[in-house]
Order: sequence, then structure tokens, then C-alpha cells
Amino acid sequence: MILFHSETNFTLTDQETYSSWISSAVSEMQKEVGAINYIFCDDAYLLKINQKHLKHNTLTDIISFDYSKNDKLAGDIYISTERVAENAAKFKVSFANELERVLIHGILHFVGFNDKTKEEKTEMRKQENYYLALLSF
Repeated sequence: MILFHSETNFTLTDQETYSSWISSAVSEMQKEVGAINYIFCDDAYLLKINQKHLKHNTLTDIISFDYSKNDKLAGDIYISTERVAENAAKFKVSFANELERVLIHGILHFVGFNDKTKEEKTEMRKQENYYLALLSF
């Protein structure tokens, strides 16, 4: 089950389309969808989580907590819509495109992709682009 929550006034439109896309991506990765929660928030909310749980004092666009067991993906994915908007402007893409990238980015973390090294970032971006190409409205 994929659920979308918000700690701000942000509302994700087309939730069924996004849920279906994410479910299809998870299936293609040969995994199952468990309880996946997306929580949309602002920078301050996500900074507190970053400080408390990861001991980082920096802003970020996404933090994922992976509770997956075996091939069933589960976890909480916190997304700062403020960071998404700023990154969209920085990379000259639409807010929707950057948000979609972050949505699948969290799932990719759950299946084992990382983005700490240059090589890992390159592979993560390749995977993001692949799954973004499968999204259609």
C-alpha cells in the first residue's frame, strides 16, 4: 500500500497515477509493495529529522527510512517540497519533474541503490531516468 501524507498544505495531485507508477516500478524491480508512506513536509520539518536521526545539520530534499523485509518494500519517505522547488529551479526543470525524480529516488534506496560516491550517483541517476521514462499521464 502506497500512501501520501502531508505536514504542510501541499497536496499531491494524481495520487492514483503516482501510486500505480511506483507499484509498476517496484514490480519491475522484482519486489513487492509493502507499506510505503510518502510524507511531504517543509525544510524545517525535514531538518529536524535529519538532525535527530542522522546527526546531519543540513537541508535535504529527501530522507528515507527503510523497513523492507526480504523482497517486500516498506518504509517512510520524507520529502521537503521546499527543497524540491529550489532544486527544480536550480536544474531548470519543472517542479513536477523534480518531485517525480525524488519519489522514485526513495524507492531506489529501498532496493539498495546509494548515492554517496560519484559512481553511485551516476547509477542512481541512470535508474531514476529509466523509471521516469515509464511515467505517463
